Amino acid sequence: MEPPADLSAESIRAEKLKAVKALCPIDRTNVKEKTVRGQYADGYLNGIEVPGYLNEEGANTVSKTETFVAIKAEIDNWRWSGVPFYLRTGKRMPVKHSEIVVHFKEQPHNIFKDSYSDLPANKLTIRLQPDEGVELQMMNKIPGIASQMNIQENKLDLSFNDTYKDQRVIDAYERLMLEVLNGNQSLFVSRDEVEAAWQWIDPIIESWERHMASPRIYESGSFGPDKSDRLLQQDGCSWQNEL
Repeated sequence: MEPPADLSAESIRAEKLKAVKALCPIDRTNVKEKTVRGQYADGYLNGIEVPGYLNEEGANTVSKTETFVAIKAEIDNWRWSGVPFYLRTGKRMPVKHSEIVVHFKEQPHNIFKDSYSDLPANKLTIRLQPDEGVELQMMNKIPGIASQMNIQENKLDLSFNDTYKDQRVIDAYERLMLEVLNGNQSLFVSRDEVEAAWQWIDPIIESWERHMASPRIYESGSFGPDKSDRLLQQDGCSWQNEL
């Protein structure tokens, strides 16, 4: 979303709505290239054996309900044209957290080949839960007087829990309840945004039901189906699978 004119709920909601309406459509013509859905099978989570979705107690043994979804979304506007947004959510994955990772473009020319043959791009990580904070991964020169300039990856880490030790960082639901009591609607989705979101989602669900096979199976305790990795690899990218 673009910066709102002010911090009023109306201004924030208006800018969010513009971003949702600018989402490129995903339908039967491109759903197989833009989305991956999966369903967890038997496996191990934190060293404990767990049953698959169809083997859960009382489960529908022929269910095609997805427990994992990965999507390559694109926004068709001046600012974000050509920038892919990869979204992933799922159950029975190795870790439970929410974060946003921004991968910056790689340098077109590496002048540090002698010390770092494959120069990675800088990366900004915004952790939403459970450990709220911001982390910037970047290349840094190793201190010293060596004749060769050596560089390595370093992280600048702002952890809210470590920085604001004297204040309790409230979770998302606590904040929402407080805003309800205060009558502030800026953090809540407007009716127009809900309708716009469903107008984008409905063709995806319809295409899954009519033109795609059953969800791809992935082992409990893994990061999802292998095809979700290939969804990014075709663009030269990869998920941040860190435990």
